[in-house]
Amino acid sequence: MNKNLNLLIDALRNEGMRYTKQRKIVWDEICRSSEHRDAEEIYLKINKNRRNVSRATVYRTIDVLVKNNLVRQLELGDGRKRFENKLDSKHHDHIVCLSCGNIQEFVDDLIEDRQEKIAKQLDFKIVRHIHQLFGLCKNCK
Repeated sequence: MNKNLNLLIDALRNEGMRYTKQRKIVWDEICRSSEHRDAEEIYLKINKNRRNVSRATVYRTIDVLVKNNLVRQLELGDGRKRFENKLDSKHHDHIVCLSCGNIQEFVDDLIEDRQEKIAKQLDFKIVRHIHQLFGLCKNCK
């Protein structure tokens, strides 16, 4: 069995849930895409591809994956929670267009170094962080 499947099975077991084909379909769909999609978009994509998974199963499975640190939940201020796979994903931050909703990932070593320096100055240990920039993309400005 592959490592990712074992992680899914362990996460489900942690929550007292059974591993099912439908839950694996949800997991596979999230892993397959690099997009930042909400649960409804994931549900619609799964069912568009004629894989029969209930909306409730999609939402519950995503909750388990977030709770078990396999999927990152992004809240971008518009009331929609978006999700992205965390496995095999290097740290990155997000820049979000407030007009069209476009989300781009970026990494900036200068920002990362500055955060570490600030934490050290304040005798603070960073466990995790979320860095999101909001504005207008080149097409919307």
